[in-house]
Amino acid sequence: MLYKRLSTYLALVFIIIVGLLFYENNAVAAESSGEGESVYIIPIEDTVEQGLKSFLSRATETAETEGADYIIFEVDTPGGRVDSAGQIAEIIQNLETPTVAFIVNKALSAGSYIALNTDTIYMKPHATMGASGVINQDGTAANKKAQSAWLAAMKSAAESQGRDPKYAAAMADPEIDLPELGAPKGEYLTLGPKSAVEVGYAAGIVEDRVELLNELGLQQATVVEMEPTFTEKLARFFTNPIVIPILLSIASLGLIVEIFSPGFGIPGILGILSLVLFFYGHVVAGLAGMEAIVLLVLGIILVLAEFFVPGGIVGVLGIGCVVASLFISGQDIGHMTMSIGIAFLISIIASVILFKRIGMEKGVFRHIILKDKTSTELGYVSTVNRLELIGLEGKALTPLRPSGSASFDNERLDVVSEGRFIQEDQSIKIVKVEGSRIVVREI
Repeated sequence: MLYKRLSTYLALVFIIIVGLLFYENNAVAAESSGEGESVYIIPIEDTVEQGLKSFLSRATETAETEGADYIIFEVDTPGGRVDSAGQIAEIIQNLETPTVAFIVNKALSAGSYIALNTDTIYMKPHATMGASGVINQDGTAANKKAQSAWLAAMKSAAESQGRDPKYAAAMADPEIDLPELGAPKGEYLTLGPKSAVEVGYAAGIVEDRVELLNELGLQQATVVEMEPTFTEKLARFFTNPIVIPILLSIASLGLIVEIFSPGFGIPGILGILSLVLFFYGHVVAGLAGMEAIVLLVLGIILVLAEFFVPGGIVGVLGIGCVVASLFISGQDIGHMTMSIGIAFLISIIASVILFKRIGMEKGVFRHIILKDKTSTELGYVSTVNRLELIGLEGKALTPLRPSGSASFDNERLDVVSEGRFIQEDQSIKIVKVEGSRIVVREI
């Protein structure tokens, strides 16, 4: 019953995760509004991470190869990884095509940094940009070294496009006092559309894409919309910092359940599939190479070999190879350590529960644990502890020095005295039986 419930729960969780992949349309759309110039629309949505960087690298390369006259980035992101934002900014800075950041909702944290690297910024009436403080994965403030580097990057991005770096610095440093913009000392600066236009960060406020194209004088331009391919969506999803620990937890839990279960079923399949999806997403995103795959395969082989090779060293080496492959694939060592720790803790809890509820009579262990017993029913002769003899009286057939023979109810037995010498024909009594050792005392 426990096995079936765990299998059902694992299957449901996995189906929900995979189902989220199909939430968005996978098609790459293009529409024409006339002849002449061409405009490529590239979305920057959701969390900024390595998968987004891979998509933007392909999309911008395609746009320039096909002779785009303008590239418009439609931005709606709460931010994300600083290192990924830096790589995206470098891609934008190296473009020869004019770039526009169209903030349709929010460009916060790393999103504001990306927008600052474009040539021109436009915003919808309700859009915001800023609040760019650097925080760690656990929500705490980053160390001073990281904050200083990020502050310099924000100011540099603003200066590279002729914008006043003071406001970019205030987005990343709460110590800068700008009460007139709603950011007194102690708060990060967040600009609305009007404030952004006033300080020269935004070129204008537009309601939609059509109005933006009118503002840019591109009413007759051919508009091409770039969308992530299904592969790139997979990479983005499976490299998401929230999804990684979930995948590793499903993988560890599935494999642990399979070890304690007979045959090979749904938990094992889900566990292996979770590992495959983890590495697939990281390979597509450019985070994992062949060395990580080789280490993973080698680790699995060594772990399987542990069931046939005594000593335990092979199994430890195998687990080490698997863990090393995960670290090599991860973008952030700290986050990967946390993800592996969560998966390890879940594995321990699941193992304890399954051991208590199921034991080791099923699953893989049933093939490697010796279950034969040297019982009488199987033909083995075992020592019988004849406690019923205690108290019987008889006679010594031989002198007991201290061992010898005696007769009890016409049954000859080998006995031993408590330590004293007992003569032949002396009356004796059995006082203790310990397996084949029968102890007597002189009456």
